[in-house]
Amino acid sequence: MYNDSKHGFDAAQTRYEAFMLEPHEWVPNSRKLPVIIYRGALASDSGDLAAAFEILFEGNAWPPQWRDGIFDYHHFHATAHEVLGVTDGSAEVIVGGPGGRVVNLSAGDALLLPAGTGHCLQSFARHFQVVAGYPAGQQWDIRREALTPNEQAAMEALPFPAMDPVDGKRGPLIDHWLHVA
Repeated sequence: MYNDSKHGFDAAQTRYEAFMLEPHEWVPNSRKLPVIIYRGALASDSGDLAAAFEILFEGNAWPPQWRDGIFDYHHFHATAHEVLGVTDGSAEVIVGGPGGRVVNLSAGDALLLPAGTGHCLQSFARHFQVVAGYPAGQQWDIRREALTPNEQAAMEALPFPAMDPVDGKRGPLIDHWLHVA
């Protein structure tokens, strides 16, 4: 498990929430895997949160691929699971597609989205920014319409990551995702 107090990560201090989402209109969500929110994955006052999340995700085999905000339109990724580490500001994000669940995120939090999970920025404060990581070997796409049956089957067959992006070999991904593999 990655445990680096220099960058503000302390597994004992991280709390998480996990919840399931049903398919909704054109958004498939995941029938097997919960969304996971890590509260305080990194201490909000631990310096350069973007660099710290990049080190954390890289160390847990979820290589970071970009830094930016979250799109303000509903979309999902069918070809990769995604973890978003909040590096600045706070936001309300809709997960699950139009009419979905609104979650509040703040600097230091991380949001783990199984492939197919709809998400959309609803509102934000300050300069809201995230770092995005994806399991090694998975490349993200952007989808805004229903999947074909073959695309749905390919999404559901995506390999499970070997490690939790925040807690490494332990943590909620291991507890909630790998038991369904």
